[in-house]
Amino acid sequence: MQLTVLGTATPYPVPGNACSGYLLQGALTSGHPTTIWIDAGTGTLAELQRSTRVDEIDAIWISHRHADHTADLLVAYYALRHSSLRPTAKIRVIGPEALADRLAEFLGPDAVQGLHEVFEFTEMSGWGETIIGDLTLAWGPVAHGVPAFALTVTDGRTSFTYSGDTAPCTSLVEMAEKSATLLCEAGYSREALGAEAVHHTPEDAARTAAAAGALTIILTHLADDLDPADAVRRVHDAFAGAIILAEPGLTFTV
Repeated sequence: MQLTVLGTATPYPVPGNACSGYLLQGALTSGHPTTIWIDAGTGTLAELQRSTRVDEIDAIWISHRHADHTADLLVAYYALRHSSLRPTAKIRVIGPEALADRLAEFLGPDAVQGLHEVFEFTEMSGWGETIIGDLTLAWGPVAHGVPAFALTVTDGRTSFTYSGDTAPCTSLVEMAEKSATLLCEAGYSREALGAEAVHHTPEDAARTAAAAGALTIILTHLADDLDPADAVRRVHDAFAGAIILAEPGLTFTV
């Protein structure tokens, strides 16, 4: 599988870096790889089009409803509904409960029918799994203060896990135990206390990867006051595997 970083910024996009988004492509099947857009943060739709057209993706998977992970669903709707693009089938959108309602609240009542004509919504409310093309997507709840999920994807040969946004939690470790590669956020530069914790620090990311037995950690979604080189150093202090810093446009084999 090939994973392309569309953006990693939080809580807002910056020049040269969109908010959270990733493009996952499986092996070629009948000339077309199974293509999943993972998180649709602000600016990621433009970056996605460097690799594929929005009407050619097979599914969109959304970790949680915060705007830096969902905002470009709105413009994806406009692209699919009001442009010259002509999708041949509905694009499946897998996300937290009430995601369709949240989009409709912004777009207005006239868009409700249109939303369901271009998207087929699947709601996540706990642990679940589905098959898209030659890829199996499995998800589980994580700790972010709102309904939020981590994702493990496998093609039957390899698998990788994406943390979404979360504080350290056992469910993420359990999911990542299935994967050699962990794509993990570090949305905190400093430790938060108790129930206030909703992100990983670099040290947390290192501990999660080590506990799961991951061979590689791809560090992403860094806090805006966190120096990337310092974040990598802090992970290195507690994790013996390979460490990669996610940067826009980079593509990895996972």
